[in-house]
Amino acid sequence: MRTGASVLCADPDLAGPGRLGLFTNFTGVMPDLGRNVDALLRAGLDIAALFGPEHGLRGIGQAGDAEPDDVDEATGLPVLNTYGKTGEALDELIRRSGVEALVVDLQDIGVRFWTYVSTLHDCMQSAARLGLRVVVLDRPNPLGGAVTSGPGLDPRFSSFVGRMDVPIRHGLTLGELATLFNSRFRSHTGQDVDLRVVRMDGWRRDDAGTAPDPWVMPSPNMPTPDTVLAFCGTGLFEGTTVSEGRGTTRPFELIGAPYVDGRLADTLRDQQLAGVGFREVWFEPTFHKYAGQTVRGVQLHVHDKRAFEPVSCALTMIWAFASLYPDHFAFPERQDDGTDHAIDRLWGSDELRLAVAAGRDVRDLQREPVPTKDRYSPEILLYP
Repeated sequence: MRTGASVLCADPDLAGPGRLGLFTNFTGVMPDLGRNVDALLRAGLDIAALFGPEHGLRGIGQAGDAEPDDVDEATGLPVLNTYGKTGEALDELIRRSGVEALVVDLQDIGVRFWTYVSTLHDCMQSAARLGLRVVVLDRPNPLGGAVTSGPGLDPRFSSFVGRMDVPIRHGLTLGELATLFNSRFRSHTGQDVDLRVVRMDGWRRDDAGTAPDPWVMPSPNMPTPDTVLAFCGTGLFEGTTVSEGRGTTRPFELIGAPYVDGRLADTLRDQQLAGVGFREVWFEPTFHKYAGQTVRGVQLHVHDKRAFEPVSCALTMIWAFASLYPDHFAFPERQDDGTDHAIDRLWGSDELRLAVAAGRDVRDLQREPVPTKDRYSPEILLYP
């Protein structure tokens, strides 16, 4: 399998002419473990600036952080931080860089609330306003491309953890997402982007659970492919009073809170969920929620990746927390007036939060996974 970056290095004309701005970070790795920017420069592409997303070009920033503007030591190219910039602010950053086209090479993980997807979306919107070409260098979806699962996104809850209506497990590659975004730009605004997707060679939709090789953790809290699979569901706990395991060596696999007792592990094991088991654990996060406190909970152990359904699993876990610990489990507000909840942005609507508030069994919100080919129109899907 060759990534879009490798394909472009073999045929630089695929990017088109002009000074190129490269949206990338530490995930833009080549087969020899070198950086994409160095390989693209050697191939003769005119890279004029580097743009970094959340976590920064080098991956130093934690969640919700990035790296300041800098100069790349190896190439002398300016490194411009795009995190937190949208609309006119992002337009101005790109305009000042002097680039004539944008190249995007980021490792997506197949989950709607992964912010590199939003970086792509915002980059494309800026390019449409500025009249710039966008070239997406495609990479594998670590969750495969065969199925989608979870709810879509109500536009009222659009945010940087979800710009457009796709399922939580969206089943697309970054290049396919770009194609989908462009289609919706045309239908909603009449404006689109001069988009080129440099496709991978040798990747298929049914490569479910086949992680990119080599695996480069796409954020400081996404250390393994197993983490990605769990995060597709347990990422929802970021919007709750439960620790999602940040500050441990197994984020999104270790889930718990100081108020948990032995009932949680027993209750979850009793559900006999497909493809996953639960082991009772105690842990002490070094940062983030409950830092320095002893936390009791469970570790997810996925033993059958094809049978495991992460969104349904997360709903069952939320049901268990809400049923067992109603005085402690909650969805905190993002704003003092209680009008903005992180869980709504992650789930894609207020449906989940309101169901818990009403005492409903949120397992009723589970939806059967849908084949990706049945979810999207054929022109969106670039791979068999």
